[in-house]
Amino acid sequence: MGMRVAIVTESFLPSLNGVTNSVLRVLDTLAAEGHDAIVIAPTAPSGRHNGFRVIRTPAIPFMQFPVGIPNLSLQATLAEYKPDVIHVASPFLLGGQAIAAANRLGIPTVAIYQTDIAGYLQRYGMQFARPLVDKMVAAIHSPATLNLAPTPESAAYLVKLGVPRVAIWGRGVDLDLFHPHRRAARLSKIGISVGQRAPGSITSAEPLTIGFVGRLAPEKQVHKMKTLFGIPNTRFIVVGDGPERRRLEADFAGHPVTFMGALRGNDLAEAYASLDVFVHFGTEETFGQTIQEAQATGLPVVAPASGGPRFLIEHGTSGYLADPGDPASFVNYVTRLAEDAPLRSRMGVSARRSVLNKSWEANNALLLEHLSHACRFTSLRT
Repeated sequence: MGMRVAIVTESFLPSLNGVTNSVLRVLDTLAAEGHDAIVIAPTAPSGRHNGFRVIRTPAIPFMQFPVGIPNLSLQATLAEYKPDVIHVASPFLLGGQAIAAANRLGIPTVAIYQTDIAGYLQRYGMQFARPLVDKMVAAIHSPATLNLAPTPESAAYLVKLGVPRVAIWGRGVDLDLFHPHRRAARLSKIGISVGQRAPGSITSAEPLTIGFVGRLAPEKQVHKMKTLFGIPNTRFIVVGDGPERRRLEADFAGHPVTFMGALRGNDLAEAYASLDVFVHFGTEETFGQTIQEAQATGLPVVAPASGGPRFLIEHGTSGYLADPGDPASFVNYVTRLAEDAPLRSRMGVSARRSVLNKSWEANNALLLEHLSHACRFTSLRT
């Protein structure tokens, strides 16, 4: 028998980010498995998605994000829908209210920790508020029936705050959409075979393409890409949009950088396929979904040895974990990959292999188990 799942999310379409992407994939799984759902979110392009009803809540801007605010209708909406369980994605003000309302209604909740709010505050020069934010995170997550964190590090953070009932649930990746065959097809169009670039050389006619995919916001630290511009015979691609785009375009002017804007679906997959090396500079990533997408495409990744990337990249095998405090570390690792085509190929194969057990189907099958477990746990307590 199918479950009735209310998804309360702090981010939804048209916003494109890790929270939105994860929610969309959860909805795909619920539809495929015959479950029913509603979505409650601060933004929504229409009243339905994938056949499910979408309810838009009042919102205010906060740190360049639309943030859902508590409202009187939320508990009434949940009571009317009568969900078996509430999936709360990256809970903040709206999610916190949903968890509190669910407890009053006797409905189990699964809270998904996805955003390092405390880290973002430091990035935005508001580190003085960290103790208050830590208390707020604990207050939001502690009443949930079950809390899911994407990595052991983020799970440990919640436990340190005193949050009970914490388990690990990562993120999946579309292994069919993001695939090395797209890269082979792209190279064949320009007359290059995969692995054809001369080893030990970065002077081939076709420049090496280095790229980043993600939201263009301060916490992603994309401005650090500029340190790589001195590597010979390279060009750069930036995929994504956000408040930093204009500043980055001005800062990168005069360099071989193409800004492609926000992409989805096949266009996004083709963008990954146009790369030889994927780079990521953000040090506050709780996970790093675009890293997995690059790995599925068969790309070596260079990212900071901080946060989520440490649990996705096997240093020296599927990519490199650079010292986040040393710009030369990124330059050295990317140069090493630029100069050694066989190394790029080996790491690309290892990168793809590292995510073969992380399909969205497998990932969300585990989520459904967690949702069912939350329902059983609540029934045992009542």
